[in-house]
Amino acid sequence: MGSRASTLLRDEEIEEIKKETGFSHSQITRLYSRFTSLDKGENGTLSREDFQRIPELAINPLGDRIINAFFNEGEDQVNFRGFMRTLAHFRPIEDNEKSKDAMEPLNSRSNKLLFAFRLYDLDKDDKISRDELLQVLRMMVGVNISDEQLGSIADRTIQEADQNGDCAISFSEFVKVLEKVDVEQKMSIRFLH
Repeated sequence: MGSRASTLLRDEEIEEIKKETGFSHSQITRLYSRFTSLDKGENGTLSREDFQRIPELAINPLGDRIINAFFNEGEDQVNFRGFMRTLAHFRPIEDNEKSKDAMEPLNSRSNKLLFAFRLYDLDKDDKISRDELLQVLRMMVGVNISDEQLGSIADRTIQEADQNGDCAISFSEFVKVLEKVDVEQKMSIRFLH
């Protein structure tokens, strides 16, 4: 059954995905096998429901936001290429990649930050409002903290991050706040080699 993945994925497709995402041939083959096992409709795409069957996403408070990141605007299916493009944001950065001057890799610090920013920017207006921050905080902590305490956390966060006084957090402000955070480590998943 392990060979099924490599027979349905042509070598030229694997090479294109390697170039675009930085995953190795064996990682792509394994992830393709995982993709096909999630593809309950057996149509070469995954739906939101397919993702919701992943136990780690089902219990993650931001699971729905993470699932949404796999789908382009207005689409309800993602193919293997799109699946790999999104997963590439979580691939650890190798030392030999940092000096490449070609196209910026999907797993670069700035692309990881943009991915994280978009999890908070619910209305996709390129800024995180107090209400959006509250919604995400509520997803993460549930009912463990009162609305008043959440509001205080949101206000303090925006106050510390907001540099232009618009009472929201832009991407550049988001980046500035996280400049000392090891995003590469915190937003990396060790994929099998």
